[in-house]
Amino acid sequence: MSIYDSWSAVMMAVIAGFILIGTALMATRLLAPFARERAKGVSYECGMLPIGRNWAQVHVRYYLIAILFLLFDVETVFLFPWVVQMRVYDYWVFYEVLTFVGVLGLGLAYAWRRGVLEWK
Repeated sequence: MSIYDSWSAVMMAVIAGFILIGTALMATRLLAPFARERAKGVSYECGMLPIGRNWAQVHVRYYLIAILFLLFDVETVFLFPWVVQMRVYDYWVFYEVLTFVGVLGLGLAYAWRRGVLEWK
C-alpha cells in the first residue's frame, strides 16, 4: 500500500466537493430571482419605514468581550478531548495542559487588570 492509495480517497472527496460547491453557486446565480430595487437597501424595522440613518455605533468593548469569549470557548474545545482520555496520557501531558491553561489565565488576568471586562 503506497501513499497514493491512502490519499486517493481524500483527493476524490476534495474534487467532488469543489464540483458540488461550484455547481451550487452557478445554479444559484442562474435560477435565483434577482431584481435591483431601492427597497432592498433599506433596513427592515417591523414593516415600518426607518426613521433617521440606519447606522449604529458599537463600542470596541463589545468586540473585546466577544474575542475573550471565543478564546475561552476554544480552550474548552481543546481541553474536552484531553479530559476524556486523561488516563491514557503520561504526566508530562498534564503539565503541558497546565501550562496552556496558565497562559490563558494570564491573558484573562491581563484583560481584567486593563478593565476590558467592565461594561460601562
